[in-house]
This record gives sequence, structure tokens and C-alpha cells, in this order.
Amino acid sequence: MATFLVILRRSGSRWDPRRPMEEQSDWVAHASFMDELVDTGFVVLGGPLADEHRVVLVVVAASEDEVRDTLGRDPWSETHLRVDRIEPWTIRLDGRRARRAR
Repeated sequence: MATFLVILRRSGSRWDPRRPMEEQSDWVAHASFMDELVDTGFVVLGGPLADEHRVVLVVVAASEDEVRDTLGRDPWSETHLRVDRIEPWTIRLDGRRARRAR
């Protein structure tokens, strides 16, 4: 059964803190890969935190192994971004449902 997982990724050794995200090496390949994960429904939400050294993703996956396997194909995997934590997430509040019911 698929479940929601929250992933915290941190900048890796090839991340250049002097450059914005869109100017990092291999940006186009990484962005294309991530867009595909959104298109297939694997990534539900995602983006950098304010410090831009950490990224949060919410994904739908059957296991932590599936997450690691999928993100391992990212052109930025282990170079620009590395997985720091993967946590299961139980959603108890969803404001989208309340807005749809009105």
C-alpha cells in the first residue's frame, strides 16, 4: 500500500552556495527528472527551505527503499543533493477536502 513520506535532502559536495539553484551544474537534467516525478504522481510537494541548503519532498511510495531507488536516479543524487532523512507521514488534516465540500 502506498503511503506519504517526507524526505529531507541536503546539499552535497558539488553544490555551489554562491550560485542560485537554477545556475548549479546539471540543473536542466535535475529539473527535468523532478518534473517527471511530479507528472507520474511520485512527488506531491517539494521545494527548498529558506536556507536553500535543504529541500523537502512529500512523495507517495510503498517504502523507503522505493524512495532511495527513485531519487538515486536523479542527476543530482549524492553530488548536489543527498538524502538526509525519510519519515512516514500520517495526514490527519487536509484543507483541500473542506474547500471542495463548500
